[in-house]
Amino acid sequence: MSYQLVSVDNPAAPPLVISPRLRSQLVYFMTPPDAPHVPPLQAQDYWIDATQSQQWFADGVFDLVSPLDGEQRTVIELSEEQEALLEWLLTHQIQHIRVQENG
Repeated sequence: MSYQLVSVDNPAAPPLVISPRLRSQLVYFMTPPDAPHVPPLQAQDYWIDATQSQQWFADGVFDLVSPLDGEQRTVIELSEEQEALLEWLLTHQIQHIRVQENG
């Protein structure tokens, strides 16, 4: 099964086909839904802050916080697919995405 991301805030942007692996990693990049600037989201929606996307893309890494200890952070190098996601978000000025199954 594969997935595609569609832009909610820029419907003219082409969809991005992603692997099941990247689908499971979207939570690493999402802005918490209760953040003040995040609009109400549907079940398959994610908000990925543009400023944060720019920083991750420029640095080539992101911080992963341990679910067991919020103090523990690990710096992870972006995979090619994660980098392509960030490039898609930045190129098309996207923050609000929706995941759709491709069957």
